[in-house]
Order: sequence, then structure tokens, then C-alpha cells
Amino acid sequence: MSNVTSMFPQTFTLGGELTVNRLGYGAMRITGKGIWGPPKDKDEAIRVLKRAVELGVNFIDTADSYGPHISEELIAEALYPYATGLVIGTKGGLLRTGPDQWPVDASPKHLEKALEGSLKRLKLDQIDLYQLHRIDSNVPAEESFEFLRTAQQEGKIAHIGLSEVDIDDIKKAQDYFEVVSVQNMYSVDNRKWEGVLNYCEDNDIAFIPWFPLNAGNVASQEILQKVAEKHGATVHQVALNWLLNHSKNILLIPGTSSVAHLEENMKTAELALDADDIDKLDGISPPIG
Repeated sequence: MSNVTSMFPQTFTLGGELTVNRLGYGAMRITGKGIWGPPKDKDEAIRVLKRAVELGVNFIDTADSYGPHISEELIAEALYPYATGLVIGTKGGLLRTGPDQWPVDASPKHLEKALEGSLKRLKLDQIDLYQLHRIDSNVPAEESFEFLRTAQQEGKIAHIGLSEVDIDDIKKAQDYFEVVSVQNMYSVDNRKWEGVLNYCEDNDIAFIPWFPLNAGNVASQEILQKVAEKHGATVHQVALNWLLNHSKNILLIPGTSSVAHLEENMKTAELALDADDIDKLDGISPPIG
């Protein structure tokens, strides 16, 4: 792989005060199959978390629903007391009824329980970044936003973000609090939320893509593979690097339960895509259907 670092910004400052490296870690995959129960190899999960910090990760994304609870518990077990500057973002607003099952509940009653649980499991007095996992169609969004504003005023939350939202949702939330991050599905071959990304960039809001590679898109895979072969890299590294190049406010949180895969992901920033590579990748059409 090319060892010349690309010329994109290496850091982003959340809410004007929390400066993090743009290549972070998503802690969903350190749980069991279906994001349910404990990991198959707990010792490896602990090693992954410790190694991530050793490699310069200072932004970890998790949620109370990952496990549920398991991911947050492992983070505290591996990393508490936390290194200075380590930002842990968690989320609330989903229930878990079984493997791969994610009912939404963003009622104030549930959010209060979720937030208090996250504080306890992470051994924190204040969550650096608390994100609403989903807006609940059965609960007025204003009620969820009001709860988050109150929790922030009480000092339980430092900064607030949203997930899977459109621009109108963000603007509505901004009547209650500063939105410092948006976490939506987005990738080089799934740009449904391009307008939201642009809005976030214009307003200095972090954009955190999840599912950063849609492996079902065969045409895009062929282009990614050619670029990867050119650089002696993996398709996943190319897809992640494109995101770092695409917008300065994108924060990456690739997740894995393997130290070897973690180390591979962390080499993403070393990849130097040239203008021709970027042009080819920019031309990938989003998958249909």
C-alpha cells in the first residue's frame, strides 16, 4: 500500500470543543451474533478496544442496544479509567427483543432509563456525545428532543447527535439543542443522504456514516477492486479512504471484533488516492432498489 498520507484533514472538532481523529472505532461488533449477547471471544474484544486506543483512536461509538449493554460494559472493562481526550459516544432509543431485532422506543421514559444505564455501565458522570438512535414514529419528536435538552442542562450529556434523520429533522432538533453529529447510512455506493451530508458540512456538524460499504452492488465492487489492486490495498480500505476524502466533516467508525482487522482498518488513512482514483469512485452510481 502507498505510505503517503492523503491530504485530507486528520481531525474534526465536535461541538467546537472535542477534537477527535477522523478514523475512530465502532463498538457494535464486539457483541454476539445478531448484536446479541456476549462476544464469542471476550479476550479478543478487550484486546481490540485496547489496541484501538494504542493506534490513536480517540473516538469510540457505541449504544446501549449493542448486546444489549454488552458493548458499553466491555468498553469500561477494557479502558476505564479512560485516557485523557478519549471521546465515547453512545446512543439510546432502540429496544432489543432478540438477535437482529431493533424496535424503536424514543419515549422520554425509555430514554431516561437508557441514559442512566449508559452512564452507569460506562462509569461516567457525563456522556461526551449522546445520540438519539432513531426518531420514534409513535412519539412526537419534540418529546424526545425535550428530554435530551433537559438531560444536557442537568449535565448528564455534554453534546447531542441524531441518527437516520433528514434535514427537516435536524432543523427541528436545533430548536432544542445544538446538533453536533448526524449518523446516517452512507457509502461510496449508497449516497441517499448526500443532501444531509452537505447540510452537515455547511453547518460544521459531524457526519458519521454507518454501513460504509454496500457489498451487494456488483458494479461498484468492480471499480473499488481495480483501485484497491492499484494501491495494494483492500476494497474496504479504499471505500473508507474515499469517505475521508469526500467531506472534511465525515468521522469513520469501522467496527470489528478482530485485532488483525482493526489494524488493517487503521491503515486506511495511509492510502493516498490520486485524482483519477477519486474521479472513478465519485462516478459510482448508487444501487437501485
